[in-house]
Amino acid sequence: MENNETDITLAKEQILLTCCASGDRASYAKLYTSYLSIVLDYVYLFTGSRELSEEIVQDLFVKIWEKRAVLQDVQHFKPYLFRTVKNMVMDYYRHKQVEDRFRQDNGARSEESEEQSDFDLIYNQYYELAEQAINLLPEKRREIFKLRTQQDLSLDEIADQLQISKSVVKKQYYAATFFIKEYLRKHGEIMTNVVIFMYLLF
Repeated sequence: MENNETDITLAKEQILLTCCASGDRASYAKLYTSYLSIVLDYVYLFTGSRELSEEIVQDLFVKIWEKRAVLQDVQHFKPYLFRTVKNMVMDYYRHKQVEDRFRQDNGARSEESEEQSDFDLIYNQYYELAEQAINLLPEKRREIFKLRTQQDLSLDEIADQLQISKSVVKKQYYAATFFIKEYLRKHGEIMTNVVIFMYLLF
């Protein structure tokens, strides 16, 4: 599915969010089609199931529409969207853990349910590992990385805020990403690219 996310500028996105908050279905549809593909790909990393991923993402956008009034206060839709879906994925696996424990008590726990019950632990361990790597970065490089990943600022916006050139920002950001990947590769056994992807989107 084609990803149309880049078609929306920040200014246009704010207009869409405001219109959507007031009940404009066309604006909601534009947000939906622009972000659907990338959200599906992200959720699939956790579930490994296209069917389940589609179910969670459809529930996500239903939830977004039902609570559309809050969108007028959202500054950046992408981080808001991924925080929301992350919580939904985590809730799904917590619910699965309860079901798995019930099955275990009744002598019917499967190998698959054991893997799912470890989801929270694995995610938290490697998120903490990524945080350790970030804290080891030089101060300016760490600041650039956080502005890009946690505040969702563009390279141009970071350059303007820090009063440095875009090329310097780009160089420092990619150096930080490379360092974190190497740190995770040396200290963890999970697929490094998946960990980085999870961290950048949250």
